[in-house]
Order: sequence, then structure tokens, then C-alpha cells
Amino acid sequence: MPKPDPHRFDDLFREFGAIALKRFFGGEGIYSGDIMIGMIFDERIYFKTDETTRKAFLAERTRPFTFKKHSTGETVVTTWFALPDRLYDDPDDLAHWARAAFDVAAASSTVSRKRTRTISKRKPSR
Repeated sequence: MPKPDPHRFDDLFREFGAIALKRFFGGEGIYSGDIMIGMIFDERIYFKTDETTRKAFLAERTRPFTFKKHSTGETVVTTWFALPDRLYDDPDDLAHWARAAFDVAAASSTVSRKRTRTISKRKPSR
């Protein structure tokens, strides 16, 4: 199976800015700098959401990313929502959605913990 092209979404995100794709479990993470704003599974893009931004995804009738836990068979519903199909042809509008996903991800506790660890590693020991 050929490796996916790591630049295949560059045109789509050109109005948003540079992104990097990195392996993420069975898919890929979409990074803006060191912040993961989205993910790709089966060539479908999902963006990070919160209670406010999720409303736009629900209005477009997109679905959340789900997966089955191997240990229990339980289906887990995440806060990552599929991009509306129309955005795959509209880099300008996609940029607004990507910026919202960036803001949500940047404010997340995961990013805050990573930044705290990075800062504490940089502090000189006394």
C-alpha cells in the first residue's frame, strides 16, 4: 500500500496557512505548528470542536469521529467532527473553520500541559 502524499491537502489549506501531516494511530494528525487541529481517517478530515464551534458542524449535519474500544467493545464518540463536504472545494471558507479548530485546540488542557512541560524543561537548574 503506497504512503499517502504528505502535501495532498496543501492547496486546500493554503488560505489557512502551512500544515503538517503526522502519523496518528490509524490515520494522520493535521498540525499547525505544534498544535493538532484536525485528523484524517479514510481521507475524511475531522476538526477539533468545543461546545460553541460544534454547533456549525451539527448545522451542516456532519458526524463526530467514533471508534470502538477493543477492551469493552464500547463505541466512543469524540469531539472531533467531520468537515462538511462543501469545504473540500472552498479553501477560503475552510480557513475560517480551521482557525476555529486551531483556537479550540490551542485552548485545550492537553496543549496547556505540553507547554507547561516544555517551559519547565527550559528553565535552568539552580
